[in-house]
Amino acid sequence: MSTPTLAVLVPLLPFLGALAGLLLGRTAPGFVKPLAILPTLGAAVLAVLVAFRQGGGKAIDTATELTPTGSVPIELSLHLDGFAVLVAVLVGLVATCVQVYSTAYLRDDPRYPSYAGLVSLFTSAMLLVVYSGDLMVLLVGWEVMGICSYFLVGHYWETEAARSASLKAFLVTKLGDVPFLIGLFALATDAGSFRITKILGTVAAGGLDHPTLIALLLLAGVAGKSAQFPLHTWLPDAMAGPTPVSALIHAATMVAAGVYFVARLLPVFAASRAALVVMAVMAAVTMVGSALAALAQDDIKRVLAYSTIGQLGYMTGALAVGDRSAAVFHLLSHGAFKALLFLGAGVIIHAAGTNSLSAMSRMRGLPGRIPDAFWTMTIALLALAAIPPFAGFFSKEAVLVAAEHTAGGHSEFAPSAAGWLVLVAGVLTALLTAAYATRLWLMAFRGRGAAAPDHGKEPVAMTGVLWLLAIPSVGFGLLAGPLADFFDGHELTPSLTTSVLGTGAAVVGGVLTYALWQRAEAKAVLAPAGAAATRAEVSQAVAAAAESAAETPEVGEVTHDHPAVPAGPAADPGRALLGPLHRHAAAGFHLDAVYDRLFVRPVRAAAGLVRFLDREVVDSYVRGAGLAPRLLGGLVRRAQTGNVQSYLSALLAGAVVLAIATAVLANVNAGS
Repeated sequence: MSTPTLAVLVPLLPFLGALAGLLLGRTAPGFVKPLAILPTLGAAVLAVLVAFRQGGGKAIDTATELTPTGSVPIELSLHLDGFAVLVAVLVGLVATCVQVYSTAYLRDDPRYPSYAGLVSLFTSAMLLVVYSGDLMVLLVGWEVMGICSYFLVGHYWETEAARSASLKAFLVTKLGDVPFLIGLFALATDAGSFRITKILGTVAAGGLDHPTLIALLLLAGVAGKSAQFPLHTWLPDAMAGPTPVSALIHAATMVAAGVYFVARLLPVFAASRAALVVMAVMAAVTMVGSALAALAQDDIKRVLAYSTIGQLGYMTGALAVGDRSAAVFHLLSHGAFKALLFLGAGVIIHAAGTNSLSAMSRMRGLPGRIPDAFWTMTIALLALAAIPPFAGFFSKEAVLVAAEHTAGGHSEFAPSAAGWLVLVAGVLTALLTAAYATRLWLMAFRGRGAAAPDHGKEPVAMTGVLWLLAIPSVGFGLLAGPLADFFDGHELTPSLTTSVLGTGAAVVGGVLTYALWQRAEAKAVLAPAGAAATRAEVSQAVAAAAESAAETPEVGEVTHDHPAVPAGPAADPGRALLGPLHRHAAAGFHLDAVYDRLFVRPVRAAAGLVRFLDREVVDSYVRGAGLAPRLLGGLVRRAQTGNVQSYLSALLAGAVVLAIATAVLANVNAGS
């Protein structure tokens, strides 16, 4: 079987599994789990085979015209280069892990059949984006992912949090998709084709008439899909969905699609230096802002959500300095350890019965209850903090090396200003990332107080997946050399300068957080209850923990009965690190409130005005147009008495009137 044929089967298998699962979910529930796991596993195996055959060599292109359009043709095409085949392997691996994990995590969920089918469809759509060589076909997968995310984030639709989160995710990403679609048509118009290879050829020949406009329009869609500032606010709220869905969205689909799209079309963006500077500013603000927000979150999943936003900022920063190899390398590395972090967080939530880090910090012995999650989460957090020799160190260093190269003026097309922005923001974010990773680990696994509940060993379907993902989280960075052919032949090796800067910043962030946690822990132990924190702070922590447990339906769905969340002050080093900034960072720097005042309220006011004009003005004319005939009909109806004598009298009177009128007119005419 040829490589293109195998590549076609990769997205086709999960699509067929989704179709069969959604159709047979109610009538044949025994087939749901096999239909969820086997097609996705088969797609992962085929993706590995395609990657092996492609081998990082010359890109494999094949196409067939779908339908004649009369102008720009739309083709069903494949473009298999080193980036595409490696990203497809990541998607297949993470999706398989999520499907296996979900069989245990959502084993008692009555809506599991539809959930599993949507996850398979989500996977198929992302694989279509990865392999597609035509932008219109890519757009199909792009939009299908948006629809699937709406249903999966809103899986627990009984809760207000899930309903509003799914709607927000859909609307914010669609807000970016509008200019994105315009940019696609403008790009195809200039290039005369939707084929990626032809577009890149046009760019190389200088054939784009509006490179800056096209790049900025496309960047708006990327910002929405990949949760970059200012369209990132939907991603933290999307944590209202099941935890395995969060792992899939954050690690290998949806948010990765935007970064992958820019990497695939990087020459289009590189044709405009202004667009690269805008991208660098967006990446820098995203990195630093999300890291600060992660330090202030109490919900463990929201910490990881803001972490994803920041890591995507690193990838966007690498693209802004013109190095797509570093961006995709970090995408692959991040996909492994972020999937591990979310799935490990699901085990913690399963065991602790809450998402609240404050509540976990008042539980002792949690690592002993879930040793698999403890050790694998530790590995993943070390990778996230970019501590050598874990995968995150090598991929993050590749980004910093690319930024340093551009900042020194050695890039062919990226301005040095973009390099300095990404480099400074990247080093600062490395410090903050290590800080919030250390904070999460300390609050989740070094709690004091009541003993954590013991529900026995977690299912193998959950713990086995964690250890599988731990392997690339540890060792993937070491494959940068052997996989150089897949990354345009680039040697993604760290430099001494960036290694010292990045690792030094990470160590400072981790040590500082640990020292502040020890001080906060000592105050909480020595002070009497209520003295270490004000009554308002204690009640706020308890309320946050209760709200976290109440707004996270999967806790009630998959866990046993849990004792009440213990009250008391929590040793949170994030408060000491951020100081007065903590309150604002916890609220995401109030961007939702800003958007509410700038956009939501004016739109609602305009909608209210339109409704008023429609009801009171337009409808008045419509009602008036109907009222006049109705009144006339009423008058005519009064004349219809049913009395024949009245009708004859009226007829006679009318005849007399007509006769008199005729005579008068005749006399007038005769006199004239």
